[in-house]
Amino acid sequence: MASSRKWARIISLIASWINFLLIIFQIPLFRIPCRSGICRTPIQVTCSQLIASELFPTIVVKALLYPGAIANALFKNKTIPSYNNLLELYNMTNMKAALATSDLHRIELLAGSYLSVTGAILGLIKPRRLSLFGTLLILWGLVREAIMRKSADRYLMEAIYIYPTMLIAVVFAFLSIRKDVRKIVRSYKDKRHANHSCSHLKAKQV
Repeated sequence: MASSRKWARIISLIASWINFLLIIFQIPLFRIPCRSGICRTPIQVTCSQLIASELFPTIVVKALLYPGAIANALFKNKTIPSYNNLLELYNMTNMKAALATSDLHRIELLAGSYLSVTGAILGLIKPRRLSLFGTLLILWGLVREAIMRKSADRYLMEAIYIYPTMLIAVVFAFLSIRKDVRKIVRSYKDKRHANHSCSHLKAKQV
């Protein structure tokens, strides 16, 4: 039987890859108004901010967006978009004119998106807690936004939505942390061993 260390390594590796694919292929996790219109993934939130702030070259932003653009085109049976027209496709060509005040109100969502994207990429090298922290921060930001805007703006409330895939993202972000998974596997094995010993002892007494 494989050791708890080996099981933890296997589960963590699989979870890290699934988490990476969820992020890089831009599987919709939520829906919220952002600088580019409506954002549904951490990468869209991150890239819209990177373009507006000019923190990274455009080529980096396009590299993050392109896998998801290809996956979306294949899923909808459409033509694969041109790499050069990615910013137009995501409505990110006039980001400087967009208001930055909304970013200050949604700092949790912005920071969580940064952490989720960074954690998903670095997790392929060495699983870290960045993805889990980022995903939970996004979730908290969405809930906070919904509570704050509940009575203030009905249209905004209708625009905010959390997809069921967010739960999947949280689960796999957690399972990508090898130390925590190892504790769970070890606890399960200890409990199973205790139950087996108890059953064996009862069988002897009979």
